[in-house]
Amino acid sequence: MIQVEWENEEAGRQTNKSFLDHLSRGVAGPKSRWVIVLLWIVLISVLTLIWPSVSKEENDGAKNLAATEPSVIAEEIAAKEFPGEDGIPALVVWNREKGLTEDDLAAIRQVTEALTEKPAPGMQSVLPYHLLPLPAMQGSLSQDRSTLVMPVLFRNGLDSDQLKEGLEQLTASVKTTIADDPFTAASRDPELLNARITGPAGIAVDATGLFKDADVSLLIATVILVLVLLLFIYRSPVLALIPIVAVGFAYGLISPILGKLAQEGIIVVDSQAISIMTVLLFGAGTDYCLFLVARYRTYLTLEADKRKALARAIKGSAGAIAMSGLTVVLSLLALLLTHYGAYHRFAIPFSLSILVMGLASLTLVPALLAIMGRGSFFPVIPRTEAMRKDLARRKGKLYRERKTGKLGGAIGSLVTGKPVAVTVLSLVLLVGLAAFTPGIKVTYDILSSFPGDMPSREGFATLGEKFNPGSLAPVQVMVDSEGKATEVGDVLAKLPYVASVSDPKESASNPTIVAYELELAINPYSYEAMGHIPDIRQAVVEALTKAGVPTADEHVWIAGQTAQQHDTEEVTRRDSLTVMPVVIGLIALLLLVYLRSIIAMLYLVGTVLLSFFSALGLGWLILHYGFGVDAIQGAIPLYTFVFLVALGEDYNIFMVSSIWQKARKGVPLRTAVSEGVKETGSVITSAGIILAGTFAVLTNLPIQVLLQFGLITALGVLLDTFLVRPFLVPAITVLLGRYAFWPSKAWKLPNTISRAPRKEYGQTTSYE
Repeated sequence: MIQVEWENEEAGRQTNKSFLDHLSRGVAGPKSRWVIVLLWIVLISVLTLIWPSVSKEENDGAKNLAATEPSVIAEEIAAKEFPGEDGIPALVVWNREKGLTEDDLAAIRQVTEALTEKPAPGMQSVLPYHLLPLPAMQGSLSQDRSTLVMPVLFRNGLDSDQLKEGLEQLTASVKTTIADDPFTAASRDPELLNARITGPAGIAVDATGLFKDADVSLLIATVILVLVLLLFIYRSPVLALIPIVAVGFAYGLISPILGKLAQEGIIVVDSQAISIMTVLLFGAGTDYCLFLVARYRTYLTLEADKRKALARAIKGSAGAIAMSGLTVVLSLLALLLTHYGAYHRFAIPFSLSILVMGLASLTLVPALLAIMGRGSFFPVIPRTEAMRKDLARRKGKLYRERKTGKLGGAIGSLVTGKPVAVTVLSLVLLVGLAAFTPGIKVTYDILSSFPGDMPSREGFATLGEKFNPGSLAPVQVMVDSEGKATEVGDVLAKLPYVASVSDPKESASNPTIVAYELELAINPYSYEAMGHIPDIRQAVVEALTKAGVPTADEHVWIAGQTAQQHDTEEVTRRDSLTVMPVVIGLIALLLLVYLRSIIAMLYLVGTVLLSFFSALGLGWLILHYGFGVDAIQGAIPLYTFVFLVALGEDYNIFMVSSIWQKARKGVPLRTAVSEGVKETGSVITSAGIILAGTFAVLTNLPIQVLLQFGLITALGVLLDTFLVRPFLVPAITVLLGRYAFWPSKAWKLPNTISRAPRKEYGQTTSYE
């Protein structure tokens, strides 16, 4: 009965085999291989001509918070009720450590006069120091008389490029007035007059510049790294180029598609998303190519006919590649459920890049391999045993049998021989690292993500030392008192973390609405500051309630950078609670469909989740104790979760599929596990090193959020590659025995018993 059921199950797989037969013939035939390459070239050429590239449609000024968030609503009310007060401030911080001279002040007065007469593009206003008496201007100096702040207001709605144009014109105006360029003078120089532009406008322009400057260097570094690793792995210049060519083709197709979607307003793309997408393409894309190439090289040692070898390689790897790609695509598409703009903007570019790269791995790469044949591996060309013997005979050399996979075989023997010890030791290490995750601190401080020598950060440092740091980004509190007398101003002034409160300012259209401007006594971008936003709101609500204002909580609005960061934390927290379960559910469902085993699905999902938490813990140890990082960026946990869970499951799928294939052919489970580890060990190790390396490239960038993301993701990939995949997952499979297949029909077969006689795969047993 069991045998009949097994035969029925195998018969049910004939459709897949037929499809794979068609696929292998379609992409690797004598003529079709050229057609496939030509189709890719034509498609890319046409789309490039008719649609814009994604780089031309980048929007780095896109909003991250929805219109329904409290801080966004407050900004709209501020714009409506207090026109002329709204805008994007740029703060020009003038400094001479020995003290600003009268000549310095005279030069600054000339600058404000010039900007008033001829405003920079997008500029609304500048504080008119030239109209103030000199004593009044001197009264605006810092206590040590070394620093002066010149506020410049730009119109709302300007994107980063427009702001950059305005700031460039502003600096040009300064240079025409002051002989020695103060913007290039060393910050805080005791002798020289120096100036730095900070505030929201300066920070936005500097941040955009960092990402744009990083794009080219990131691409070059990634290409060089992948090329070097592929040359080291395969020792073949041709084979090293094939994955890079495939990635180039894939990007050539992805770019105009994303560009068109962005042009039509269907999606929004920014430079950060494109930077990470490039890394993902090279990392994951090269992995898929390696999975196919590894099978192809193996079958070239068994088949004299290169086309048959390639056909067998496609049939042996296409299912795992397609399943792995689908897992990553759906996981990344789950980001569409998020409400935070930066998360949401990642979904389509990332998932599309993996989808296109998966298609390239199953069509373009096989076609290129079919064209190159065994020459792809030159000078280390794989040959069958008969071919090697014949070559040795013709060269007059003694034939020696090659032995490969010694390390993989040793690991397979260790795992199957001592599964309990391997499982326990692996879990102790992973759980030990994961135990550090509760101690992780996060921050939404924008400035802390940028290098210390960035002009806007230097300006803020000077501002924070010489003045109150809260002046960089004041908090605007607006209330509708409905005409009742309140003590809101006094209540706000008594808050211990508030340095100063402005006089109330009445609305232009509704005199019952007034606004207070608060300067915090701490860094307004810090985690501590944003944590006080609910306290400020509660204090104001209580003051209004005490004054007799009904539904007081509906009559308070808080605007400003600090309020936006508080909303950012709330939104990202809700997004994480939504996306993480969805990603886990999607991966679990796909594994269940692919493996038909609830037990295997559970421990495969469990191990990759443990790997994620271990990577977070290890990353925190390195960043906090190794580099003195006080807190990681708030977006890191969700970013790394989506990538590590999806990409980590790739390796599990590729290895487990090999074990499952052998077990279904009648191979005892211990032997299937040992051979599966040996067979997939080298390719997964190579793929893991390349994937980790590409993410590690991000650590060379001067942007903390990308550095931290790259480091933790690379660590997670390495943990999957060198611990979870070769040791933990196979050991658990051995311990579970035939129950690893439950409830598929395979678990009833006698050969799936974990203590079945050990043998070398391919030998005959009583089960066959």
